[in-house]
Amino acid sequence: MTNDKEQAHREKIIEQFSQQAVPFTQVPGHHDALQALVELSGVGERDEVLDVACGPGMVACAFARRARQVTGVDITPAMIEQARQRQAEQQLANLTWDIGTAVPLPYPDDSFSLVLTRYSFHHLLDPQGALAEMIRVCRPGGAVMVADVAVPSAKSAAYDRLELIRDPSHTHALTEEEFSTLFQRSGLVDCRRSTYGVDIELETQIRASSPKPGDDQVIREMVTADVGVDSLGINARREDGKIVYTVPIAVYVGRKR
Repeated sequence: MTNDKEQAHREKIIEQFSQQAVPFTQVPGHHDALQALVELSGVGERDEVLDVACGPGMVACAFARRARQVTGVDITPAMIEQARQRQAEQQLANLTWDIGTAVPLPYPDDSFSLVLTRYSFHHLLDPQGALAEMIRVCRPGGAVMVADVAVPSAKSAAYDRLELIRDPSHTHALTEEEFSTLFQRSGLVDCRRSTYGVDIELETQIRASSPKPGDDQVIREMVTADVGVDSLGINARREDGKIVYTVPIAVYVGRKR
């Protein structure tokens, strides 16, 4: 039975991302590197893909242009509605959508040839359990891919404080070392790592978020004060009169034995 902490956190995620369902897609950085993920995954026309915590379907739709079939699963109904709209706009027929959790995933063992997730692990109470579930539903010989924030250890606590204010459903962004260890101990083989940065304009990100009343100014002050300091690990800087920062993303891909 789901314990009270897990249930409360799921409700927090649904609350936050119901509000962010539309604004999330309006942050230009969230559209970055989609093609790079497609290429890194090695997805092909025979693949049946699962996108875990698919959100508004940006990743799933990108993969559907290469794969035989893509399934997106997310806990937030408003996100699934946005995903269906995106599918219709892009006229893609090879997509299905489910409302469900990442732990456990609502699928039998060995159901998909490629299982992936983007920008979800920092919202999860149990990323190790989520990765185990992704591996469980992946077929032997198939691939598992995770793309998420990976900050230096020395800057982890400060980054988490910022993100928890901006988005109360945030739990913990894995450090570079934690991310690497997670995959090393996963049982996956032939693991590969890649990185990229997502450039975000501060005011755009604040508008797309749902912080508590007054916390928008706290976020603004925290990031602005970090310009030239980089205690947050996001290289906050001024460009053309705006505050811009770069979120470091790590991508890991491994193959199931």
